[in-house]
Amino acid sequence: MAMLDLDNKTVVITGGATGIGFGLAKACGQRGARIVIGEPRRARLDEAIALLDQEGITARAFPVDVSVPAELETFAERAFAAFGDVALVINNAGVGQKPGSVLDTPLEEMRRVMAVNFEGVWLGCKIFGERLVKQGSPAALYNTGSENSFFIAVENAAVYVASKHAVYGLTDALRAEVPDFIKVGMIAPGFVGSELIPEFMRALGMPVDDFVAIVLPQILAGEPYAVSHGYNLVRIEERHGAIADAYSSAAPLTADDDRYDVKKLLATIGSTKSFE
Repeated sequence: MAMLDLDNKTVVITGGATGIGFGLAKACGQRGARIVIGEPRRARLDEAIALLDQEGITARAFPVDVSVPAELETFAERAFAAFGDVALVINNAGVGQKPGSVLDTPLEEMRRVMAVNFEGVWLGCKIFGERLVKQGSPAALYNTGSENSFFIAVENAAVYVASKHAVYGLTDALRAEVPDFIKVGMIAPGFVGSELIPEFMRALGMPVDDFVAIVLPQILAGEPYAVSHGYNLVRIEERHGAIADAYSSAAPLTADDDRYDVKKLLATIGSTKSFE
């Protein structure tokens, strides 16, 4: 598959003023892209634009809270009008959660995290995706998930983990729904030393620029999952192994089990209706 060409094309990144988002903005700009970044804090946007300008990168910034549909609509309109054709959109904006178990996390905290980490990504897929389809040229749309999309890496962070699991499912669903000229994937950071990590732990994480150097070529190649930390596979296999063990002991595969396979049944009857 041909690599996505960023030269003189626009790259749009939410949460693009800091951390992984800024690292991707800088790396894409170094490949000739024109950058549009958004996040709620005007001061951080100004700092990011100044740093990109020092690198000789053409960039613009617009404030946006991705959890507010009207703001994201306005941001998308400005972003797509800023420089011309958009080659890459990255729904990267995300927040952490206050530590707490499922039983003691307030409902308001759950809603705060999900509003940004899942609803904001959902809105980004819809709002940006519609524009990419209308644009009609080769492009990519990537959502920033996490190693926590695949397994539970962080204890007492169930809301965050659930939000990143949701991004994983959303991304896989969207990939099957858009035209072939749009590549859809999920970025799956492991432990990266971004501002999302408590300050005292950041030095222990993978440097942002090192992470970006690993995942950006995968994004440009249209890979469904842009991954980095190899040891994640050990954790993934632990989880998948437990699932496989459950089936082996309680519901082992038999010759005619596919008679209940929903995907095959829906293909057989030609139905695209959802269950209600």
